Amino acid sequence: MIKRNKSNESIVIDAVVGAGKTAYMEILAKEFGMPTFEEPVVNNPILDKFYYDRKRYSFPLQIFFLNRRFDMLKKASQSEKPVLMDRSIYGDMIFAKLLYEEGNMDKEEFDLYKELLTNMLDHVEAPKLMIYLKADTETAMKRIKKRGRDYEQVVERAYWENLNREYEAYFNEYNLSPLLIIDANRYDIVENEQDRSTVIQMISDKIKQL
Repeated sequence: MIKRNKSNESIVIDAVVGAGKTAYMEILAKEFGMPTFEEPVVNNPILDKFYYDRKRYSFPLQIFFLNRRFDMLKKASQSEKPVLMDRSIYGDMIFAKLLYEEGNMDKEEFDLYKELLTNMLDHVEAPKLMIYLKADTETAMKRIKKRGRDYEQVVERAYWENLNREYEAYFNEYNLSPLLIIDANRYDIVENEQDRSTVIQMISDKIKQL
């Protein structure tokens, strides 16, 4: 499904839910002066319903995200400067695959999703840099609990564990663009200034190599 198109100037931050993508986006946007394209979790009419009834809302939620990600990619391509993007359209398949394997998406729905994604990928450029925030399930769940979104609190641990497993498997094979893996368990870029400086320098060094 993946098309090896030329790269664009975007830097994408991807990670399992709760790893800290939003915090990284905010800090990096300020540090590098880049426009941001954030994952559409705010004003999302389906997301909270999905967590309470995954069987009913898996397919419409995935289509909602896929459509919004594609729209963001089109807008980002018109930017005159490099941009930061919250989660990639490539990684969108991680969620869909898991939902299908857990029986929350029918085969017909999954096949339709893959067909739509394939058509979109014909028009998508790979990012200049992919940043993967690697976090264990325990760390992610603590951060999910701390931010306090009610609909995320009802999700069983097994779902987060399975999602994390799928993410690690995906990024072990990722080769569409340069990849920087950051140990999100180790660094606290929100509360620890030294950690924040270390991570910023790490990303800055990687960008200079490209």
